[in-house]
Order: sequence, then structure tokens, then C-alpha cells
Amino acid sequence: MPDYPPGEVALDFPREWVEFPDPADPEHLVRADLTWLTSAWTCVFGRGCAGVVEGRPDDGCCNHGAFFTDEEDLARVTDAVAGLEDDDWQLAPVGRGAWTEQDDADDADDADDADDAEEGVRSLRTRVVDGACVFLNRPGFPGGGGCALHRMALRTGRHPLETKPDVCWQLPVRREQEHVSRPDGTRVLVSTIGEFDRRGWGPGGHDLHWWCTGSPAAHVAPEPLVDTYAAELTALLGAPAYAELRRLTEARLDQGLVAPHPASPHPVPVELLRHRPDR
Repeated sequence: MPDYPPGEVALDFPREWVEFPDPADPEHLVRADLTWLTSAWTCVFGRGCAGVVEGRPDDGCCNHGAFFTDEEDLARVTDAVAGLEDDDWQLAPVGRGAWTEQDDADDADDADDADDAEEGVRSLRTRVVDGACVFLNRPGFPGGGGCALHRMALRTGRHPLETKPDVCWQLPVRREQEHVSRPDGTRVLVSTIGEFDRRGWGPGGHDLHWWCTGSPAAHVAPEPLVDTYAAELTALLGAPAYAELRRLTEARLDQGLVAPHPASPHPVPVELLRHRPDR
């Protein structure tokens, strides 16, 4: 019998990074983890995912609800919820009108200004019902298991990043942004794109039953992540920066990756190199 949950590689291993200026904005610098972006990771929800809570593989990573990043994120999901039909959403009878809740660890009652109001939004999450997100369709639902917002997006011909909370469509890519002052007095916005591994969840991440990014069981895609997550990476970086990221990633693969992801197949399959846009 195979190991369960599936094994994971160590959190620390050699990585290759690339840094480049955004072709559309000289004050925006991108740092990207090529080891992660050339990996064969893909979401295996419903086809090998062991779940983050023991004994609940059908929940995937949806047990704790999704927190909102800002007002725009909340507004976009609110619009999407209005478009959900009962055939999309198993828990519609209990969720309509009550699909968010305040996290117990945060208190936004004394929000006095815009910054505090934004913090209040970030303490909101999608409601948790019977141990998982209110938008998670459970096994046996005629419309199929998985995210109701994701299902609705596919039904209406939209990309799921247009309907789901930011954290849900971005995972397991992690984007960090900070303004950095350089020695010559100039300032740039640095966007760092990397792997959202267990440590991305904070100290509690080490207690997850299973996490997919470091498991060979989830590194089974025929194309690299820079291809399969093209829409998400474009949304995070902008089209010109994504195009440059893709060009540099392909060039690095052609030259031979020094530090491939240890959870991905070795050597990196040749077919990962050849799915290129027309130039």
C-alpha cells in the first residue's frame, strides 16, 4: 500500500532565482523563483489530494475559509456570489446572506479610518460550515464536488480568478511586494513570486496533515507552472512582466536548470520546454 499521506520533500533545497525590471514600468522589479515556476506541480484536488486536515481529503485546502486581501477582493467575490445558482452551490440554503464571518482572532470593531477599515476586511473570511468553507460542494452533490465559485466561473465561460477570493486563485503561488530604497536614493516596488509552501501559513503550516507543493504526488503536469498558471501570473504581474518572465524561464530551461524542484520528475521532461507562444 502506498504511503498516506503522500510523502513530501524537505522545505529547504537549492533554488534558482531571476530578477528583472518590468518592461512596462522601470520602477517595478520582479524577483521570481525559477525552481518553482519550472516545476511540474498541478492541483490534484479530487485525484490524489490528501487534504490539509486528516481524514478529510475531499476538503482539499478549504477547511479554514478564505480571508480577503482588501475591499476590492471582497467586492469582486460579492458580485460573484450574486451570480451563483442553486445548481452551482450545495450550501446555498444556509449560505445566502450569511457567507462571511469575522475571524475570532481579530477585532475590527474600533476601525476609525481607512487603514483600520482595510484591516477589518482582512479579518473577514468565508464562513466555515461543518468544518469547511461554505462554498465547498461536498461529495454527492449533483453538480460535483469542489468550489461553487469555481464551478460557476467555468459554467459562464470565465476564469476562476474572476470569481474566487484572491488567496484561493493565487495558491500555491506566493506574491510578496515591498517598496525598496536603493543606495542611489531611488525607490522601486519589488514583486517576489515564489512557492507557497507550508511556511506560507505561518507556524501552523507545519501542523497541516499534508501540503501539496512539496509532494511528488502533485508534480504530475505535462507543462511547467509558468505555463499552467499563465493567467494567474499575468494577473499578479501584468502582461509585459509575465511575457518577460516566461521568456527568461524558457531560456533558463534551454540552458539547463541547475536547481530543479526535488518533487518534480528528473530530468525535467523535454515537453516542458516546448509550449511556447508565437513570437
